[in-house]
Amino acid sequence: MMKMYQVDAFTQVLFKGNSAAVLVLDEWLGDELMQNIALENNLAETAFVKIIDAENYEIRWFTPKLEVDFCGHATLAAAFVLFQDYTQAQQIQFHVKNLGIFTIQQAVDGKIQMNFPIRRASPVVEYPELLNEVIDKPIKAVYLNQQAYILVCESEQDVISARPNFAHIQAIAEAYGISTAITAAATEYDYVARYFAPHKGIPEDPVTGSMHTGLAPLWAEQLGKTKLLAYQASARGGELFCEIKSKDRIEISGYAKLYMQADIQL
Repeated sequence: MMKMYQVDAFTQVLFKGNSAAVLVLDEWLGDELMQNIALENNLAETAFVKIIDAENYEIRWFTPKLEVDFCGHATLAAAFVLFQDYTQAQQIQFHVKNLGIFTIQQAVDGKIQMNFPIRRASPVVEYPELLNEVIDKPIKAVYLNQQAYILVCESEQDVISARPNFAHIQAIAEAYGISTAITAAATEYDYVARYFAPHKGIPEDPVTGSMHTGLAPLWAEQLGKTKLLAYQASARGGELFCEIKSKDRIEISGYAKLYMQADIQL
């Protein structure tokens, strides 16, 4: 028997934001077992955390289909669980394969502040023709980082109402190994975005912390500011507080709500 948590991340309201399962371990489970647990959960991500000490942890993330190299919302969910039940520390560190150390702090009001590496996006002129057909809205500009093609739409409403063509998004992902995001400047927020990753078993991700390590720096440059409030305009929706800390680092912050604690039978 093993304890598992389910947490809604990047929201202060249950049933919004992005759900992640979290398991805190003394030692890693086998990769096949972790993948099977993630498949059984059928959430965008299941985070597995291995305790090093009260302030240091290793973390890995699995979608229902595969292990991913970086997941922001499940990192927030995992930190929320650790601060609640596993440590008295106000600051912890996640040790991440290939990405170094993520320093995480919890503010007095419960907001969790996560220091991540920036995944900067660059403008591209030449891109797959099929990219023009992944949504039913015109595209103003195209950017690319290691995670996704980022399509800049003409308006906030275009992002919100766009209908994705998942077959085309899947084809681009299979050909180039990356996801697709859409974004635009907004009124109530600095920018809005949506994110599609059907090749990872996530047709549309409710809130994608990792993607904003590319989106927020892009809009910071466009808008001439270092602090941005973003909204991921999925059906569930979620708020991300972003601050450019240096040319290489960004702080992405958000709230979380515990939905469930369960004992899983292994």
